[in-house]
Amino acid sequence: MYLEQLREPIVQAPLAGGASTPALSAAVSDAGGLGCLAAGYKTVHALADDIRALRALTEAPFAVNVFVPSDASADGGAALDAYATRLRVEAERYGVELGEPRQDDDHFEGKLALVAAERVAIVSFTFGCPAAPIVSWLHGAGCEVWVTVTTPDEAAQAADVGVDVLVVQGFEAGGHRGYFSDDPDPDELGLLAALRLIAARVQVPLVAAGAIADGAAVAAVLCAGAAAAQIGTALMLTPEAGTPHAYREALASSEPTRLTRAFTGRPARGIVNRFLATHGAHAPAAYPGVHHMTAPLRAAAREAGDAGAINLWAGQAHSLAIAAPAREIVTRLGAEAREASARLAQRLTPPR
Repeated sequence: MYLEQLREPIVQAPLAGGASTPALSAAVSDAGGLGCLAAGYKTVHALADDIRALRALTEAPFAVNVFVPSDASADGGAALDAYATRLRVEAERYGVELGEPRQDDDHFEGKLALVAAERVAIVSFTFGCPAAPIVSWLHGAGCEVWVTVTTPDEAAQAADVGVDVLVVQGFEAGGHRGYFSDDPDPDELGLLAALRLIAARVQVPLVAAGAIADGAAVAAVLCAGAAAAQIGTALMLTPEAGTPHAYREALASSEPTRLTRAFTGRPARGIVNRFLATHGAHAPAAYPGVHHMTAPLRAAAREAGDAGAINLWAGQAHSLAIAAPAREIVTRLGAEAREASARLAQRLTPPR
């Protein structure tokens, strides 16, 4: 179990969409944590290049995160057409055409074949649970299998197919919610409640994810039953991350976050900006159709340095993120967690 080999109880979140880089993953792994490459939104060839680049930087184990394909029936229909009509003013603003709102599986089978052939140490899944034969096949290739869960029922489903580790995502987390099914009224749990309820339901090691940005928070989730803390937003101001400048400025602000479908059609937590505030209430449940449709808008906004139309994924504690090298952040979080744990032990020592 790779969790047991970590010198620091820190796992890097995948950070799909640009922030994830081989340099970031290598720095986290070399600091004693676990680095992670995001396979999401990349071609199989691009992912293979990232794996090669990462292995040239470090000999340490790392994870690759893969998106489980969404339900093809969630195409949005007339609501998606109406949203496209609404967004044409945005296309005019940035001088681009809206993307084609197509359905696809994000090259799921090709990516699985690649990580198995490359014998990647850990293959993690988001947006669903792989079938038992896939889990067994990856085990046979020497890969551990991790799955992101948000509820005890999802945790039980993943445990039943033999996954090795559950990444428990709280409501506070930045980026996409890891629901297995994008229901209109999901059961939303904060991280502490999710950890305790899931620990009572399954006997699988847990990694905690959700607005963990300092060592005290790391210590808190370890006390609540997690074996490690997964951090994402707290690494996005590092020089190794591929975070655009306008995005970095937004992360350093105290602006609030909100769940929205505006950018991709699937609920995700981001910093409130113009696009989210203007279009969030009108976006249909149509992932990945909306993602493909808005991709040219978001790319143009990044090119222009306009944070008003960038998907600023961030956890609720984003203002605690600091600009420092990834190795320094991982080491600092581990040291702070040990200090917080020592203070807690002292506090819990009964008076003589």
